[in-house]
Amino acid sequence: MNSRKVFALPYVAWIAIFTVAPLILILLYAFTDTGSGGVMVLTAENLARAFSPLYMTVFWRSVLMALIATVVCLLLGYPVAYMLSRMKPNRAAILSILFILPMWMNFLLRTYAWRALLDNAGIINQGLMALGFEPVQFLYTEGAIIFGLVYNFLPFMILPIYSVFQKMDTSCIQAAQDLGANKWQTFWRVTLPLSKGGIVSGVTMVFMPAMTTFVITRLLGGSHFMMYGDLIEMEFLLMSEWNFGSALAVVMLILTILFMWLMRKYDKEGEGGALL
Repeated sequence: MNSRKVFALPYVAWIAIFTVAPLILILLYAFTDTGSGGVMVLTAENLARAFSPLYMTVFWRSVLMALIATVVCLLLGYPVAYMLSRMKPNRAAILSILFILPMWMNFLLRTYAWRALLDNAGIINQGLMALGFEPVQFLYTEGAIIFGLVYNFLPFMILPIYSVFQKMDTSCIQAAQDLGANKWQTFWRVTLPLSKGGIVSGVTMVFMPAMTTFVITRLLGGSHFMMYGDLIEMEFLLMSEWNFGSALAVVMLILTILFMWLMRKYDKEGEGGALL
């Protein structure tokens, strides 16, 4: 047997067990149901139910909140990535580590920390009261959820764009300036189009996890807001409706495939994912 095939066997086994098999189980549960006598029968009822107005309301609310968080991450992350790419390598490396450093802490602990800070008796409200202001209800609002999404997923926007800026051919920018283009014209016509691969990668890596998260909504939004990730978790763990929960997961799978297609279309060289 070829030595390359031997070394590839563990990776193939890993993908088969932890990627392909779970996908097959999800599809199996989504398109089947338990009939009379406990017999499994094929059906599209679960998927049709997932597209009913009740659940699509949760879906579109999740899309809206994830979209807002993604836009905020893009507006914050793009300038940061641009400035990092213009710094000296040593300084840029240090600042990049500072952005990545919070990710070394457990996701749940980071969110719990912000719950304590945003609480009515937290440090932020105590500081406001010390200055003579009334306490502000930060927790259990849509703003708190969006803030948690931006805080946790901002590095996933910065790093792909920063990677593209590092590899960008600066001669194109210099040529535009030599031809009389001002800074804004150079940005809109040269810099932005050349960085679209990193933008698409960043948007994909922020939007999808932002839409499917349930920890942030649970801790910062309480029980006042439900996103698609909360709905899937509820169907599996609380309602024990694995068939319908799998159908909801299939909807997210379709959306994921769509984003992967967009990422492949606009980031053909894979530059946006180089650092990740």
